[in-house]
Amino acid sequence: MRPLSFDPQVLRKHLLRHKIATLPELKDVLGTAANLTVFRKLRPLDYLTSYTHRGRYYALRETVRFDDAGLWSHDAVWFSRHGTLVATIEAFVHQSPRGCFADELADSLHAEVQDPLHHLVRAGRLRRSEVAGRFLYTSPDLRQTRSQLRTRQTALSVPLLADASALQVSPHELQSAIVLFYSLLDEQQRRLFAGMESIKLGHGGDRVLAEFLGLDSHTVARGRQQLLDRKVTPGRTRQVGGGRKPVEKNRRPPHPDRVPARIRYRRGSHHRPEVVAANHRQGRHGAH
Repeated sequence: MRPLSFDPQVLRKHLLRHKIATLPELKDVLGTAANLTVFRKLRPLDYLTSYTHRGRYYALRETVRFDDAGLWSHDAVWFSRHGTLVATIEAFVHQSPRGCFADELADSLHAEVQDPLHHLVRAGRLRRSEVAGRFLYTSPDLRQTRSQLRTRQTALSVPLLADASALQVSPHELQSAIVLFYSLLDEQQRRLFAGMESIKLGHGGDRVLAEFLGLDSHTVARGRQQLLDRKVTPGRTRQVGGGRKPVEKNRRPPHPDRVPARIRYRRGSHHRPEVVAANHRQGRHGAH
């Protein structure tokens, strides 16, 4: 009996049409129950495996368009130029001029990173140092680690700085200049400035800017939302309806038996006024 022949172009056409597919889907397309047969036919097609979803998805390299970070996704399934999640984390940490915190890596890679990070540290492929009460992951090379730590500490002291490695003055001098500039702004400008810098920082920016500028995080969030909604009124310090409500002066009602001094006597005259309240007139006559 002649053995079955499977055409790898069947897999290629399916992946070109659907972008990604799981192993069970590819077995159905190829008409086989053997995993090994699918992988043997995929090999000449130059395929990629997702680093999310436990590597259950496959794609053709020719259909993938990696971004500047070397990542690509389709239907929330992520692929990396570096291959696996462990290799991608290692590459991200090596390429970062200030090292990486775990939450930064998780946000960038859209994946859980704690277990891969522990594996890389135990294997000596990454270093881990405590910075500001958190673990910073850096290169295993001691010289690069020192540079990453120095840049990170500068960035923490001046969170508005995009690239701390390019700083030409000391962090303290830059911080003083920013605080001075901020003090010259009016209330709306301060709120919008904080909101803009929060947008640039991304996740957690409201909290970072609030701590740096001495603001309430809700104020930063309001400025950020004003910019995103384009609800900014030029020339106004406060929003319409904002600020303290006007307080009306509490005037005491006049006493019915009291006549204001201005109508009792005319200024510069010793004569009585022509009109005197009736009750005063009666009271005076009764006194006689």
